[in-house]
Amino acid sequence: MSQPVFTRNALSASALTANDRVIATLMDTPLTSDAIAREPVLMRALRDPLSREFLSYAVSCALPAGKWVSVSIDGERYGFQGQLELASRWGAPSGHCNADCRGWVSACMLARVNHLGDTVPLSMRGKDKALSSDAAERSAFPSREGAYYGDVFARPQLRFACTSPGSTLIRRVCGGTGDDTEGCVVDVLGDCDDLCSREAPDGSFRSCKGQGRTITAVVTIFRE
Repeated sequence: MSQPVFTRNALSASALTANDRVIATLMDTPLTSDAIAREPVLMRALRDPLSREFLSYAVSCALPAGKWVSVSIDGERYGFQGQLELASRWGAPSGHCNADCRGWVSACMLARVNHLGDTVPLSMRGKDKALSSDAAERSAFPSREGAYYGDVFARPQLRFACTSPGSTLIRRVCGGTGDDTEGCVVDVLGDCDDLCSREAPDGSFRSCKGQGRTITAVVTIFRE
């Protein structure tokens, strides 16, 4: 898939993630146009362009292709399109984002941060069926960049990544050379081989460690 630009500021500094009340409301509200429109605290937060960018990627990760969420802010309508279907129940009329939803949407969003601002083709893989890949995709994207996992809806956010030994491809997310990840928007914890379970047949990891816990919602990124 092509990688549109999801900025580090939208991930880490939007009004949607600024305080406990806003983020709790987002988690408890169905990811539908009508439900969001009924929540003044969310509508106020969505006046912030970074919040709209954050919501756009949350919708893209959570909902299937063909599903849309739209909101009208100060007379202008904004639409957010589903794509990957990692948490489709959040988009049900009585939906909410539970722990499983938080894990998969977070891993997806972390994997799509782009520090450089360039369009980068990615192969996103993991144990969720939405992240399955065929032989042609695996052949076209042979280079493992790293794995991403955490909880972007927590306060403070948990933003974890690991890298493939010898790879500097994580500079897409971190900037710099990819060797020195100090100051990266994600906490690069080390080599995936040391932090994660044995790789699956598609090269992805089924679980990785972060802050003393084992996290099972992991998105592994491969590059051309």
